[in-house]
Amino acid sequence: GIDNLEHGFGAMTDFVPGRRPDTCPLDRLGTLLDTIDPDAPEVSELIAHLVERDVALTSTLVVFEDMTPGAARLGEPARALLSPSALATYDAIHQLIDRADAARGAANMAKMMRLERMFVEAGGTLLAGSDPTGAGGALPGFASIRQIQLLVEAGLGFEQAVRIGSLNGACYLGREREVGSVEVGKRADLILVDGDPLANPAALERIATVFKAGIGYDRQALLDSARGLVGHR
Repeated sequence: GIDNLEHGFGAMTDFVPGRRPDTCPLDRLGTLLDTIDPDAPEVSELIAHLVERDVALTSTLVVFEDMTPGAARLGEPARALLSPSALATYDAIHQLIDRADAARGAANMAKMMRLERMFVEAGGTLLAGSDPTGAGGALPGFASIRQIQLLVEAGLGFEQAVRIGSLNGACYLGREREVGSVEVGKRADLILVDGDPLANPAALERIATVFKAGIGYDRQALLDSARGLVGHR
């Protein structure tokens, strides 16, 4: 009866030793993927079961990256949007995160990315989320861009990653006639970037204009208007 599972395989408790039904193993959160072998038959069986039952997965790789020791952190354009208190909290949290085992964190992040690619290759419906929570680094807009880049880093093609982050979600919500792809008659929500993201996904970060319902807005003006307001208390 489940239609969609949030957070991809990063919150997977299926293979926690001694797991009890209907009980969340809170003591194992953060170590759920430590003992999982993506090549194990039971993993392939789980993916096949999800695909067979048409259960979608929402990827939130950007949130898990934010909680991985030594991973990329917010750049200056994003940091400028945080309120002083939110920025101080963000830096304090990540100082703690970066004291943890970087090799272990990187290994689990790589497993999450590989499992999501395996799910897509098996015919599964993958959606892209950001979930602006966790350690505070999944900022709206910036997180959506990074999510696409991480899907590419996971081994998916750029166009495939964009489809996951746009049309797949629209289809899942039954809104594909309105949004989700560039077609005549659909709402014109678009971005204009400086560069070729097919050749280099980093070009997604160089947005010049944001179109909302066909009206163009200067990206820098939008950022300036929100300076210091994210997380404001």
